[in-house]
Amino acid sequence: MGQATVPQLVHRAYAVARAQGFALTRAEASAGRPSACLPGVGQFLAMLAAGCHGGVIAEFGTGAGIGAAWIASAMPGDCTLVTAELDGALAAAAAELFADDARVQVLSGDASAVLPPHAPFDLIFADCGVRDGRSFAALCAMLQPGGRIVMDDLTPVRALPPDAPVCASDVKRELFAGQGGLTWTEVVQPDLANSLLVGTRR
Repeated sequence: MGQATVPQLVHRAYAVARAQGFALTRAEASAGRPSACLPGVGQFLAMLAAGCHGGVIAEFGTGAGIGAAWIASAMPGDCTLVTAELDGALAAAAAELFADDARVQVLSGDASAVLPPHAPFDLIFADCGVRDGRSFAALCAMLQPGGRIVMDDLTPVRALPPDAPVCASDVKRELFAGQGGLTWTEVVQPDLANSLLVGTRR
């Protein structure tokens, strides 16, 4: 999958997002509301998913299915994706999007309740608003040794004003830094305005 390639399934997911009134960018999202997986994040997820031969991938927070579409478009034929969405209408729309792909299961409900029975996972895309250490530790515990967890919607520190509060303390970065048994790094996207965190369970 090349840098400029956008799979047809992702284009279809964008159409679902627009039909559902789901924000496509962080700028479009109102305060506290989720937004769609950005293209750079989608490419990164696709790259990780492509290596999950025979694995199980989990997405905590399906949204309109854009992130799941990037993952499903790249993952091997023997891999499965289980994704959960709290909003029933969004979950139903995403389920219809993936109706023809038996490898993808869209669950409607609280991801923290409906996804654990499907663990352990080779890859977790945590797009669900986890902000406390206990919940994050529970996510990491669902990973296979060598499994990876990804969290997006960060702004690189160098793209922020020097006096921005997040420069001194950022919840997501602190979660990754404080999780024992996790080797992690921050990946800045090509637009230099967005970044993501990725960690591997040792």
